[in-house]
Amino acid sequence: MGEYLIRRTLQSVVVLFLISVFTFGLIHAAPGGPTQIFLSPGLSVEAGQIKAEQLGLNDPLPQQYFRWLGNILTGDLGATFKNNIPVGDILWPTVKNSVILMSVTWILTLLIAIPWGVYNSTKEYGLSDQTASFISYVGFAMPTFWFGIILQSTISIKLDWLPLSDMYTIGKQGDIPDLLMHMVLPVSVLTLISLAGYQKYMRSSMLEVLQQDYIRTARAKGVKENKVVFRHAWRNALIPLITLIGLDLPMLVGGAALTEKVFNWPGMGSLFVDMAMAREYSVLMAITLLSAVFVVIGNLIADILYAAVDPRVQLGKGGK
Repeated sequence: MGEYLIRRTLQSVVVLFLISVFTFGLIHAAPGGPTQIFLSPGLSVEAGQIKAEQLGLNDPLPQQYFRWLGNILTGDLGATFKNNIPVGDILWPTVKNSVILMSVTWILTLLIAIPWGVYNSTKEYGLSDQTASFISYVGFAMPTFWFGIILQSTISIKLDWLPLSDMYTIGKQGDIPDLLMHMVLPVSVLTLISLAGYQKYMRSSMLEVLQQDYIRTARAKGVKENKVVFRHAWRNALIPLITLIGLDLPMLVGGAALTEKVFNWPGMGSLFVDMAMAREYSVLMAITLLSAVFVVIGNLIADILYAAVDPRVQLGKGGK
């Protein structure tokens, strides 16, 4: 286990290094790179060049990259180009806000999807299964921003049941009941979209497991169907779902940009859109790298969960 974690950690460091190089190079090679943001109508070309020189943007790209990477390793995410605001002061509050929104969505999705998928696998093509299939089709096909706007126009504007947008009502920052009221609509949108995939994965995995020989043997021995499903089948059926959960972990940090923008939720997804429009590349690079870190962490957690769910999986010995 220890050797496996060390090996995966080294692999993760290499992956993050390559991602950082690719991200840095892509952003600086894009049309209208960092130096172009100073050439606004209100700023002369000479003043923009002086500013770029002060920030080191005229240095060779390798020198700029290693200076940026060295700062990152010391916890310095840099500053915005236009206003010289520390990136951390902008980024970390939005990370917290995204984690609040997405973790509630994630937990709610799993609490619904896992038992519903298990139940539907035992009642194939029943009313519940058909309802779940319909919801899945709707969830996969429906744009999140459109669904969010529909909820806003009906529930918030016409019926006036819930707040239209934002994270808190003005003057009620930190009020938990007010926060929960503001979360209902965006969480509903995100849960529907996530539920479409999760319950389908769980149902399909359960149907496959229920066809295995050891399940037939348990049934032949007279084991009750509830024990067959909940003691023998569902844990093995969780393995494909664990992969999906591991890949979705970055969503807790990255947030859902369109949904956050529709509901004016001050999360990291919304920040990414704003910073892309403003060409604040230091913030974009920090967000991209942080998302990559959570992709790596998500995959590592998924591997560990494999071994916890299925004892046949031996970490570091040819298994996951």
